[in-house]
Amino acid sequence: LEDGRISVPIGWYPRLAHGTPAELANSQINGAGYGIHWPDLDEDIGIEGLLLGKKSTESPSSLERWLNRRKQA
Repeated sequence: LEDGRISVPIGWYPRLAHGTPAELANSQINGAGYGIHWPDLDEDIGIEGLLLGKKSTESPSSLERWLNRRKQA
């Protein structure tokens, strides 16, 4: 996957879409290689979901609360 074979629209993951370049660059492989974590964005995406083309399941109200916390920080 490091060679760019997998790509999905960033809009599928709203927290990533709102991330700065620095926040997006700060990612970690977790779950013994089964997921990616962006600590600055509090986002976790499983590799299986990426391969299956699954979008984020975060509710609009949850995203709104997260965005409001970002504005206050």
